Amino acid sequence: MMETVAAESQVLSCHGLEMEFAGLRGERVKALENVSLSARRGVVTGIVGPDGAGKTTFIRLVAGLLTPRAGTVRVLGIDVGSTPQAAQSRIGYMPQRFGLYEDLTVRENLDLYGDLHGISAEIRADRYPGLMRMTGLARFMDRLAGRLSGGMKQKLGLACTLVSTPDLLLLDEPTVGVDPLSRRELWEIVHHLVQERGVTVLLGTSYLDEAERCDHTVVLLQGRVLASGPPGDIVRVAEGRSFRVEPPAPLKPRQLQALLADQDWVTDASLEGSRVRFITNDGLPAMSPVFRKEAVKPVKPRFEDGFMVLLRRAAEGESRSVVSHGGEGEEGNVDGDAGRVSARAPSPDVGLSPVVPVSATGREIVVEVRDLVRQFGSFHAVRDVSFQVCRGEIFGLLGPNGAGKSTTFRMLCGLLPATSGTLSVAGTDLRRARASARQRIGYVAQKFSLYGQLTVLENLDFFASAYGLAGARKRDRIRWAVQQFDLDRHGGSAGEELPGGYRQRLAMACALMHEPEILFLDEPTSGADPLARREFWHRISGLADRGVTIIVTTHFMEEAEYCDRMVIMVDGRILATGAPADIRRLAMAEPGGEPTIEDAFIAIVEAHHQASQERKD
Repeated sequence: MMETVAAESQVLSCHGLEMEFAGLRGERVKALENVSLSARRGVVTGIVGPDGAGKTTFIRLVAGLLTPRAGTVRVLGIDVGSTPQAAQSRIGYMPQRFGLYEDLTVRENLDLYGDLHGISAEIRADRYPGLMRMTGLARFMDRLAGRLSGGMKQKLGLACTLVSTPDLLLLDEPTVGVDPLSRRELWEIVHHLVQERGVTVLLGTSYLDEAERCDHTVVLLQGRVLASGPPGDIVRVAEGRSFRVEPPAPLKPRQLQALLADQDWVTDASLEGSRVRFITNDGLPAMSPVFRKEAVKPVKPRFEDGFMVLLRRAAEGESRSVVSHGGEGEEGNVDGDAGRVSARAPSPDVGLSPVVPVSATGREIVVEVRDLVRQFGSFHAVRDVSFQVCRGEIFGLLGPNGAGKSTTFRMLCGLLPATSGTLSVAGTDLRRARASARQRIGYVAQKFSLYGQLTVLENLDFFASAYGLAGARKRDRIRWAVQQFDLDRHGGSAGEELPGGYRQRLAMACALMHEPEILFLDEPTSGADPLARREFWHRISGLADRGVTIIVTTHFMEEAEYCDRMVIMVDGRILATGAPADIRRLAMAEPGGEPTIEDAFIAIVEAHHQASQERKD
């Protein structure tokens, strides 16, 4: 049995929560089932789980925005269900899409939230300077919120939430869509609040490395608590199962990762620098068909390893759980119903006609950018950018929020004209023939360019027609998309009602409908859970191996390892370019460790900002 949390130190206590919603066909769909957990003062509790696990529903119940069908939520002894307003006065809530007013300045946004909470002018004058120092926004008080970068908007949203100095802070995916440096800064703010003010934090996240930073973690699966305990308890689930291997020539790391992911004895496989990290079901098999056993090295497990093992157990219907030893949660149970979730990405049928293999093409350049410039008035969003992309490459555009990645992307797709410079895509000059070039490319936008009111099948039909497909060809491609992306159960669902992972699948299916030569992916996995990201990259690797050229932007630095080459942009300029190994060498490694792309990314961005500041001084 776990320890009982002392009542006087208990900030949050939830018991037997049940929640359900009406389905599209009038059926009742369970969102939460018998969820119980508690949290002490000054503790960070992370809620993790796949899409549809119930993370957002749980946080909204705690915030008093929903009423449970059964069970109780108490914040500092206040029953949230019966007196939500009394509880909300002690709670700060930052939803996934925080409601900033982009035509108001930073100060005006803070004042608006101060007015809503009845904060006097004297208290604001005392409180604002500390919030601005903590978030680094002091120099931007008079800037319009709409002109802030994504990371700065998140920090302003957090500052607005903290105007009322809450006892319990609820954060729903606070770092989605922000770069690694901004993500690190947001976490520094969270830890400051906990250590200096004793704030209790409940945080939903898709980043498993963030879950490892929490004091306590709760893994939700299909509305149930699958596991609850300190992160170390979940890490120990993968003890003796985690390994690392160098790819044998001539395999690329991403190709070995895809090969391992298809093995029945492998629970999960992911890239780790130039090597592949994998988790086995139960130790190494006697003879591996993929590589020599002596080439494999055991490694220390991490939170992500334990998470994937738990999902694999659930998929196999095992009734196992991690028990909380710190008193923050309650034991989770798994039954056979959880087996509908798979912890492994399926092997993709990319659905494209045969393409000339990359090895036969030499270095055929299909995208060429020279001296690209884009101005908005006097502001230079992109400055003198040049690079080339070859057929069958996965090419990454990386950079902090506001670096010019999405602007460059939109010019490459023919959606935005360049101010100057040259752009050639699939042999077409985009400055002269954008429409004809678009017929040869597929595009998945940052916020999934789907029609939310249309059903899945209606979206597929619309995009097929937009790409000029008709008759039997159109029907065949829609049938392929439904089967390959497992959309048959959601055919009648509106696009806006789909879980994030399924919206991503639908967006990808629409982009591939006309079998494009080049695929543009703008932050395609932002907000997606780890399973959806694994499945996504499995498909992308398969496309590249068939000769499709992929250009992608991402804020997940571990995903950048899938790229064959990449550039890092800051303030509209390219500061680094090369293969993942070239980029990693730009960072200093910790003693006894190896640098990562994230280490290099942060080092490059910080060095640039420091040099810029020195020039100003």
